[in-house]
Amino acid sequence: MNIFLFTTTAYLIGSISFGVIVSKLCGLGDPRTYGSRNPGATNVLRSGNKAAAALTLIGDGFKGWLAVWLAQEFGPQYGIMDQGGIALVALAVFLGHLWPIFFRFVGGKGVSTMFGVLIGIQPLLGLGALAT
Repeated sequence: MNIFLFTTTAYLIGSISFGVIVSKLCGLGDPRTYGSRNPGATNVLRSGNKAAAALTLIGDGFKGWLAVWLAQEFGPQYGIMDQGGIALVALAVFLGHLWPIFFRFVGGKGVSTMFGVLIGIQPLLGLGALAT
């Protein structure tokens, strides 16, 4: 039951689409309506606003890291101590980004979210992947 709560929470965290939110806050159009029709940082960059694209990139990466960190930090108290539980949380936040419930299941490609997940699971691996 506890793993269900953690994975559901991770999915909901992943469903926060920073591309759509940041674009609205910056007065830009919905990134799902132009370019690749993807709410990711690259498509937000097509709007011409580099700051909005950077915020989208950071936000999407942060949510991946946050879900993993929450599972690692609070999971042991609720019986989630194995790597399988962490892997399910990582998958859930990634799937939440791809198919966000809050945005009619139209999400991004998950690249920056997965970098955040990798940094949360193994920082050197995540930074190494980011460097390539």
